[in-house]
Amino acid sequence: MASALAASTAVCSSPLASASASASSARRLRAVPPSRGIRYQALRADSGFAGNRRGGGRGASVVCAVQGQDTSIQVPEVTKSTWQSLVMESELPVLVEYWATWCGPCKMIDPVVGKLSKEYEGKLKCYKLNTDENPDIASQYGVRSIPTMMIFKNGEKKDAVIGAVPESTLIASIEKFVER
Repeated sequence: MASALAASTAVCSSPLASASASASSARRLRAVPPSRGIRYQALRADSGFAGNRRGGGRGASVVCAVQGQDTSIQVPEVTKSTWQSLVMESELPVLVEYWATWCGPCKMIDPVVGKLSKEYEGKLKCYKLNTDENPDIASQYGVRSIPTMMIFKNGEKKDAVIGAVPESTLIASIEKFVER
């Protein structure tokens, strides 16, 4: 790893430092401290960090995580086959996040929904529904934009929040339906 960090070092010098200056410009340059140039160090992300990559090739990103700490809470999936038992027949209110793998705002809101599922454990159930894989359920409930979060209670749709909204907006919606 040390060799990856010390890949290369370059020094850039100011063009003023190498140019010959006249007597009047030399006086002006004395007011400015001498420059040693700009130093930069090139790092190679591909050596020694292969275990931190998801995917591969173009568009792959480096994933950083705090060691020993789970940074994301996985929200379970609901599908057409599990919809009735998990959502419609639930004793607790249910938050369903309608999403798709290609949706950027869905990726932004997913950790928030995961965090809320942990905070409201025992009071609220949270699930994700992939609209590409389950378009019939999405259209049945009028989902036209994703991400959409819907709250169901006693088998009925009670509320919907559309878009990657702040956590406080989701909390306000959830609080209307959970028992205190």
